[in-house]
Amino acid sequence: MKKNKIVVFGGSGFIGSHVADQLSEAGYKVFIYDIIESSYLQDDQKMIVGDILDQEKVDETVKGAHAVYNFAALADIDEAIDQPIETINVNLLGTVKILEACRKNKVGRFIYASTIYVHSKEGGFYRCSKQATEEYIHEYHYRYGQDYCVLRYGSLYGPRSGADNGLWQLLNTAITEGELRYIGHPDTLREYIHIDDAAKASVMAMGKEFKNHHIVLTGQEPMKVLNILKMIGEILDIKKDIEFLDDDYTGHYVSTPYYHRNPVGMKYIPPLHVDLGQGILQMINEINKSKEHS
Repeated sequence: MKKNKIVVFGGSGFIGSHVADQLSEAGYKVFIYDIIESSYLQDDQKMIVGDILDQEKVDETVKGAHAVYNFAALADIDEAIDQPIETINVNLLGTVKILEACRKNKVGRFIYASTIYVHSKEGGFYRCSKQATEEYIHEYHYRYGQDYCVLRYGSLYGPRSGADNGLWQLLNTAITEGELRYIGHPDTLREYIHIDDAAKASVMAMGKEFKNHHIVLTGQEPMKVLNILKMIGEILDIKKDIEFLDDDYTGHYVSTPYYHRNPVGMKYIPPLHVDLGQGILQMINEINKSKEHS
């Protein structure tokens, strides 16, 4: 017997599709709502194609839901810098429309995909939109009692990522051009978390211990981009020197942006996790397969 209905907005994308799969595996009735049909839709998942700015359709979709996830966003920092109005329309207004539907339909938990950029000095308009949206979530809780959990994701990687994913870009350049190249400083730090680990943790966000909390989901330990590129070079047997290119301000952080500002997020560390080296091998295989079929 299936558990409660869960709606996953933005469920056709990288993070959303993995979380939807984990929810299905846990026995929930999963409804995916996205502007494009999911390429990863499972037989027991229901697909609803629609715009999150369509209040009537969002309201109808949310009816009867036990919990609602929102991964729908303009999430590329560079794209957000070029499209500030579209960023606020999708990331803030779209989320508020979902929040309103949750309030009207008495949804038990609204779970929001935010970012570790949220209280950083970096992140450009993307960070601004996430920060403003978190404020709306807090106000909906204060005014209407709408329970929530905010998930602040760090550097994600793994299957189904694409050209806007940082590690995918490094691997794709290494595979297609035989080059180890990074735009930025060699001492840039990243705490990579595999998408499988992040998705499992995202499902746990429905637990009562995470009610009205902010959860930080990053990797186990910081790693310099220089060392990541060395690892890629060893795996792919690339002998060329690593190239670091100067960058203008891109909005990307150099070290993980932990700033003390309320509400402070609790960092969740999975008891078991995917090893970074194994995860990189998995992505290399996926990129190679996609090139064989292109």
